[in-house]
Amino acid sequence: MSTPLDSPDQGGLAVLDRELEELLREEHIEPGDHERFSHYVRKEKILESALTGKPVKALCGKKWTPGRDPEKFPVCPTCKEIYESLMG
Repeated sequence: MSTPLDSPDQGGLAVLDRELEELLREEHIEPGDHERFSHYVRKEKILESALTGKPVKALCGKKWTPGRDPEKFPVCPTCKEIYESLMG
């Protein structure tokens, strides 16, 4: 069953998925590589996740429940690019 969010002509999830796939190809990042990076997330969202167990969403779109030390992984290039464009 299709929902409005899945409709590519309405700019839904299908479009976002295609854009992410294109970005991953451009960055030479393989599927699953998001698991090998530290991601940028608002600090208050990290705290909320720690208290509630709810997943967070990174700038690059990855959703997960944080649990590993981000200092042990390189920064996600997509998150970094988005962050730098927001900071000017």
